[in-house]
Amino acid sequence: MPPKPASEVTKEDKSPPAQRALSVRQPWAWLIVNGYKDIENRVWSTKVRERILIHAAAKSVTQDDYDEFLEVCRERRIKNPPDRKGFDLGGIVGSAEIVDCVEASRSYWFNGPYGFVLKGARTTPFKPLKGMLGLFRVE
Repeated sequence: MPPKPASEVTKEDKSPPAQRALSVRQPWAWLIVNGYKDIENRVWSTKVRERILIHAAAKSVTQDDYDEFLEVCRERRIKNPPDRKGFDLGGIVGSAEIVDCVEASRSYWFNGPYGFVLKGARTTPFKPLKGMLGLFRVE
């Protein structure tokens, strides 16, 4: 008896592939997904070059972070920043493509030691999700 064709033996998985996500504290996640922040600084490098989800960490925005954010918004002429309590926390807020990982950059946002160079950032509807360290898989 001849072997069965592969199409009869296995079923094709129609579910979308798992996507990677990176957890970023607010208000910096907001700056990324709204297209203002083109570098995300880390102490570790990555070879990943793909669109990733941006996860807003669950930690509330501190007053110090918010004051720094407002100063950045003034310097960068970013209009209508959210109120301190107006940030989504603890879930997916958007996506961006990692196109490079650099150890030096002229970007305003780079302070190293490694910078994930981001392009094509966009917001998405908020989706609650527990974050993890590093780049993590989201089903």
